Amino acid sequence: MVKNRFTSLSLFGLICAARLCFAASEPVNPVLRPPKGSQVALVVFEDLQCPQCRRVAPVLEQASKTYKIPLVRHDFPLPMHNWSYDAAVMARYFDSTSKELGNEFRDYIFSNQLEINPQNLRSYAEKFASQHKVGFPFVVDPQGKFAAEVNADRDTGRAIKLEHTPTVFVVSTRNPNKPYVEMKDSSQLYALIDAMMKE
Repeated sequence: MVKNRFTSLSLFGLICAARLCFAASEPVNPVLRPPKGSQVALVVFEDLQCPQCRRVAPVLEQASKTYKIPLVRHDFPLPMHNWSYDAAVMARYFDSTSKELGNEFRDYIFSNQLEINPQNLRSYAEKFASQHKVGFPFVVDPQGKFAAEVNADRDTGRAIKLEHTPTVFVVSTRNPNKPYVEMKDSSQLYALIDAMMKE
């Protein structure tokens, strides 16, 4: 009886140890991995009302084209900005037609950022929709689906402890010990990509 109890306790101890080892080797958050089929990618969390996001967006776009690597954009509207959340929801509406159109809308908002305010945001979105021959409904998100997508991106950003926008990562599958690096200075972006590609 005592022997059986000792065996049970030993087995329990082994299971606990195995679980601890598994927890210690938790996988990297999937958001910090390249899309399927790519070894290296750029991942950005951006706020459409953020001036620095506006400045960095074309740099990321150019790097994506230069290196032929994906640029994955996530919405991270900050609470202090009074129209960025609504703009992100509208971008998700355009995403529903095509991701390319949604990203084009984001760039359009950046290019007009200095003139946009909560009162005229919708008219900018209507103009964009008209130029691209896409309908723009009176109620953009009746079921709250697009808002839920924005919230999910924001929650993901909080889960990886984002503190500012834009937050840009160069992510890679090449080195399991260093799956991503954060870009602190846009002038260093190409050097970071080069280093990740050589891993």
